[in-house]
Amino acid sequence: MLIARLIAEPDDLSEKLERARAAMEGRGLKLASAAMLDFCSETMQLGFPGDDADGLREVVDEVFGRSDLLVADHEPLVPRVFVSDMDSTMIAAECIDELADFAGIKDRIADITERAMRGELDFEAALRERVGLLEGLSEAAINECLETRIAMMPGARTLVQTLKDKGCRTILVTGGFHQFADPVAEQLGFDEVVANRLEVAGGKLTGGLDGPITDSSVKKRSLLDAMNVLGDGAMSLALGDGANDIPMIEAATYGIAYRAKPKARAAADGWIDRGDLTAILQLLGIKREEWTWD
Repeated sequence: MLIARLIAEPDDLSEKLERARAAMEGRGLKLASAAMLDFCSETMQLGFPGDDADGLREVVDEVFGRSDLLVADHEPLVPRVFVSDMDSTMIAAECIDELADFAGIKDRIADITERAMRGELDFEAALRERVGLLEGLSEAAINECLETRIAMMPGARTLVQTLKDKGCRTILVTGGFHQFADPVAEQLGFDEVVANRLEVAGGKLTGGLDGPITDSSVKKRSLLDAMNVLGDGAMSLALGDGANDIPMIEAATYGIAYRAKPKARAAADGWIDRGDLTAILQLLGIKREEWTWD
């Protein structure tokens, strides 16, 4: 049985449900159940026999349009591990693009960032190229950027704190930099940070990185290592928006794409296109009265 939890625009839901039923029957899947969840307002749960999760996601995308969705082969449970990307996921910016603005080269670097996140460029090569362009920038620009350019995504702290209060280990894992990720993690309440580090000498960026690269393989390994500690049967949640998030999204029990690039969205078990990050709590079936608010 496949379970699809869906938050969609409320207009014409019954008509859209009939269209979804017909579309799934065209794929050989018959709608077994449909109900609004009484413990999670605006959230619909659909049940289908079979295992065509890709087909189900395609139908929901086609019929319901802009929506929030999670598809699983069981009723979703609260995960024991939550691993999240940072830039454009937990925060409403790409840190390296904003830092580049202080060097007067934002347009040049932002284009590389966009192509890398779409999976059109090798991640490590693109990262090193962008960092190299920042050579000579004052270290003070990092703090100024943090104070003036970096804002948390709506619902981010509520999501992290609620999952922590439910016994979930939370890990912020980013291809960005510790200089940004550490204060962001502290503000949101993450238990652990995995990130790259900008190399600094004499109060200026050298254009290099200090230590090993945090890439897509490291993101996936961070998830799997945390799961191995918990043992068989533990559920995990991974959240991201770019191509370098795909391995961890695919490895998680629930891989969710947040306002994501096409390749990341296609690889995920579900997506958040409509609401803020608290929509994930709704899709997991956590009652609003159990949320830990900012």
